[in-house]
Amino acid sequence: MLGSPVAHSLSPALHAAAYATLGLDWHYGKHEVREFELSGFIDGLDRSWRGISATMPLKEALAALGDDADRTVHLTGAANTLLFADDGRRVVRNTDVVGIERALRDQGVTRVEHAVVIGAGATARSVVVALDTLGVRGVTAAVRDVSRAGSLRHLADELGLELDLVALGDLAHVVDGTDVVAWTLPNGVPLDHTLPMDARTTAVALDVTYHPWPGPLAAQWLEAGGRVASGRDMLLHQAVRQVRIFVSGQDLVRLTREDEVERAMADVLDAA
Repeated sequence: MLGSPVAHSLSPALHAAAYATLGLDWHYGKHEVREFELSGFIDGLDRSWRGISATMPLKEALAALGDDADRTVHLTGAANTLLFADDGRRVVRNTDVVGIERALRDQGVTRVEHAVVIGAGATARSVVVALDTLGVRGVTAAVRDVSRAGSLRHLADELGLELDLVALGDLAHVVDGTDVVAWTLPNGVPLDHTLPMDARTTAVALDVTYHPWPGPLAAQWLEAGGRVASGRDMLLHQAVRQVRIFVSGQDLVRLTREDEVERAMADVLDAA
């Protein structure tokens, strides 16, 4: 796992559980790498490396370093997984999107008409692509700086979605009547006002935070008894897809004993 900061990451424990279950003597560690160091770090790896995972702030930079990217990477402009293919290609994928979709489906979400997304960065774009797979037609993005939401606007145009931008301080005025409210802002950013009870009891909250838990949005939903798709579930589902890629080179090919692998990884998260 590469990132900065990266000390908090649970990914090494997740992957260790997966590879132990599969009987693979593989090592997955943590490396503190900043964005300007990423290209040199990757270029310096030897053939013993199967691939890497990346967290913020490296996802956009990693997407640019691949020579085999799928539509999800092109849409989001972000990748969290790089596979060193046997033929020498650097294959980049974004497993966050399927992680988000699966986390929402775990909470009974099968169709979305409208969603509110808090934030406009790489994770927000992954959320929007995941929502598109669930049929979303319109998205309202609550952002700290409207002038930095250009990539989100471009993505909405690419997907044919209606996008409204509002200031983060206006969040309470746009959540009523929506299907999903998604928090994608970094750890430490507070949610300074209480959101309406109707929204907290009818919409599903997606809070990509997993440490510490609950995140700022999830805390309000849990207090109201609402449904929450957690960063923990997103992390689990995206990691299973990463393991598929590292083991077989294919994200759509199920692992041998995948159910056992997923249970072993879930046990790690529960213990943490």
